[in-house]
Amino acid sequence: MNKVPNNVEISVVIPAYRCEKFVEELHKRLVKTLEKICGSFELIFVNDCSPENDWEVIISLSEKDKRVKGRNFSRNFGQHCAITAGLEASRGNWIVVMDCDLQDQPEEIEKLYKKAKEGFDIVYARREERKDSFLKKLSSKLFYKVLSFLTDIEQDETVGNFGIYSRKSIEAVKSLKENLRYFPVKIRWVGFSSTTIPVEHSANRDRESSYNFRKLFSLAFDVMLATSNKPLKLVVKLGMMISAISFLFAIYLFIKALSGDYLIAGWPSMIVSIWFLSGIIILILGIIGLYVGKTFDETKNKPLYIIKETTDKND
Repeated sequence: MNKVPNNVEISVVIPAYRCEKFVEELHKRLVKTLEKICGSFELIFVNDCSPENDWEVIISLSEKDKRVKGRNFSRNFGQHCAITAGLEASRGNWIVVMDCDLQDQPEEIEKLYKKAKEGFDIVYARREERKDSFLKKLSSKLFYKVLSFLTDIEQDETVGNFGIYSRKSIEAVKSLKENLRYFPVKIRWVGFSSTTIPVEHSANRDRESSYNFRKLFSLAFDVMLATSNKPLKLVVKLGMMISAISFLFAIYLFIKALSGDYLIAGWPSMIVSIWFLSGIIILILGIIGLYVGKTFDETKNKPLYIIKETTDKND
């Protein structure tokens, strides 16, 4: 039986959801890869309350290999909370974050690690040829475009969670205490020296993605509210634009009045004013309400996740 090393060089953080059929193969390939490149490592699987038997498989692996650590959530808290739980449990000098469905290939970790050793704190894995469906790639591209616009943080649809990160960059991410835990935005926000290298991306193997277009758009909107005040600035611009349009329309009505072309007296200006001003007021109140709601959520100081059980007997 393999024992947990005292000094860990690489920690691999893996959020697990509907991955029962992949976990054992992923473990086998990770061990084979990591044993070649470093003497000590740990594998941290975080089960996000999967409806399949992910947790049972993780327990079985941890009994055979003490380098495997498991965390089981009390309910589904989401992929990025699972990543956070894994980061907080990690002890490695370097931390790899990857998905559980084998689209992120374990063998690519060797390339990421060698590149990091050249002096980079962060090495992102760029999926040059994504092996996803057309609709998945399209929705992902739209998501990152919307996210880049709303947050003013440049996002690349070919780069996801997969990458290797130094301990100091992860400690910086852990210091960010907002409830929204979208990992790609946070790791970019903290800075540090970074680079991107191409990796091979594997096709999805009979696993339905947990992110559809509606969920992706909702996630983009949540990230925007948590990281940017851009919507409030856009509302100010919209108000100025409506004021300009109203002024131009007033000139138009004045010219028509001078030419003797009357409709019902006062009707056009009244209707236009009501529509424009009512719409802008409702929009402003809605956006402010969303920010107030997010602020209220932050002040409640609820835990990001609840761990039901672990495979670590001493935890």
